[in-house]
Amino acid sequence: MSMKKRARVTADFNMSSMTDIIFLLLIFFMLTSSVVAPNALNLKLPGTSRAKVVKQKQVDDVRIRTSGAFALNGRSLDLGSLEQELARKASGSSEFTITISPDDDTPTEHVVAVMDIALRYSINAILTTEKQR
Repeated sequence: MSMKKRARVTADFNMSSMTDIIFLLLIFFMLTSSVVAPNALNLKLPGTSRAKVVKQKQVDDVRIRTSGAFALNGRSLDLGSLEQELARKASGSSEFTITISPDDDTPTEHVVAVMDIALRYSINAILTTEKQR
């Protein structure tokens, strides 16, 4: 009687297929992430740069109080009136710039509301903060 040896089952795992899939997924996500345009706000943070500085007679200041009250150049306004005023000023100028100056502990939604107005009317918005004393 002739007995045959059984074929041994190996416990090895071939990683080459897994690495191929990982690289394909990496390439896919890299390509698709550049296609998706983020809904970015037109916000310029203060700092030094070598970019050409646009000289303007006056930059309007939007102050946001901790309570949620808005003020444009020292004049108190609600959010709707502020939007109307900024829209009127933006339509009369091709390069209109505002500074957004929130108080400490101002809720983020108030700042985002003003940044959203700036985005809708193509207003250059500069977010400013006061130095801590």
